[in-house]
Amino acid sequence: MQYQGLSLAQEQRMKMSPQMLLSIKMMELPVMDLREKIEEEIEKNPALEIIEDKGTVSLDRALGPKREEKYDYFESTSDSGFVRRGGEAAAEAQHRFIEGVLSRPETLQEHLLWQLALEPVEPELRGIAETLIRNLDGDGFNKEPLDTLFKVPPEPAALAAAVRLVQGLDPQGTCTSGYRESLEVQARLLPDPPDGIFEALACLDLCDRKNTAAAERKLRRGPEELADIMETIKTLSPFPGRLFSNKEVRYVVPDLEVTRKEGEFIIILNDEEIPVLGISPFFMDLAQRRGKAEKSARDFARENMQEARWFMQSINQRNHTLLRVARAIVEFQRAFFTKGPQYLSPLTLKDIAEELGIHEATVSRTANGKYMQTEWGIFELRHFFTNSISGAGSEGSRFSKTGVKQMISEIVEAEKGTLTDQDIADLLAKRGVSLARRTVAKYRKELDLASSYNR
Repeated sequence: MQYQGLSLAQEQRMKMSPQMLLSIKMMELPVMDLREKIEEEIEKNPALEIIEDKGTVSLDRALGPKREEKYDYFESTSDSGFVRRGGEAAAEAQHRFIEGVLSRPETLQEHLLWQLALEPVEPELRGIAETLIRNLDGDGFNKEPLDTLFKVPPEPAALAAAVRLVQGLDPQGTCTSGYRESLEVQARLLPDPPDGIFEALACLDLCDRKNTAAAERKLRRGPEELADIMETIKTLSPFPGRLFSNKEVRYVVPDLEVTRKEGEFIIILNDEEIPVLGISPFFMDLAQRRGKAEKSARDFARENMQEARWFMQSINQRNHTLLRVARAIVEFQRAFFTKGPQYLSPLTLKDIAEELGIHEATVSRTANGKYMQTEWGIFELRHFFTNSISGAGSEGSRFSKTGVKQMISEIVEAEKGTLTDQDIADLLAKRGVSLARRTVAKYRKELDLASSYNR
């Protein structure tokens, strides 16, 4: 028989306080997200106010007489966060950069529609062609089958004419089902295509191999003829729409800047985008009032003031931890900051966590989404964490995977003749990096570098 009764049990649980949860969330925010969070908190908490906002440009300065000057679309930096105080030239450079960012490149559809508007064709054919153009994806291929695009299907002859019209526009080879058809269309539009090019496109995989004897037998062409055909094919674009790829560009504002002065590294926190916060004097006065009638107002003021203090403390803790992690990274990766990206050393989250006496998860949150500006470029903090080529972390090889890939890229760029993967492996061995040929091939593919035959 089963009985029900009361019992006592003692157990330990870790309960996260609101302050700890807020601190963790703030730790994850990059500088621009942090600014948005501050604006949200100011709207929500009346006790919190901005004392100074160094990232705000006055309206008089923004609309000053220098506004009529030409700006450079190719301003070389997105470092709007490091405008120095009191510098009119720096503020003007930031203003020109923001204006340059507003420019938008032409899309594939816009380019094709512009050309179509200049073609002397019938309105019916123009309407069909416009529908075909709007159906193209980023590669220039058809998104949906052509017979599903029209409520009233056009005549087959009119549809075929519209397809030929779009395929002949610049870039040639769009409005096709895939890269093979695109290459065939481009070959057909060549003024003098070599004999056998269409047969070669039909067995392109065979022709692309280094041993072309099988392709020569199948196409019944000699080595010189096949080489001429392949050289012509290499001038064609298998994905014509990518020339107008208009992916959304994300501009990065670094959270940190590392500079070198007299042999020492200086780490600067980007606090230009972070407003200086404080407690409203009105709420401080309200919290000190006495009397029963003032109790509800006093409690309201004290509650909001406490939340404001927690919020400001979490920002300070975020900045303090970020600077500590950055200092540790600079110490571990001193060769990178001194000599360049190819000298990136193996480094793990555990190395930094043990050095600073914090948890690995804290290091991960701090590094995620944060960027550092160096003299070698802007890098995400996670870029500095990489395993060694032996896969043993910082306990293994002194060469990191990222650094070795940088070496391979430099070797290929500076190559004289055509280097095979084994040749690259031999050159790396002379630099003290022992890699197998297949590992070199793997890293080369990750760098999107073609094989020696295709180069």
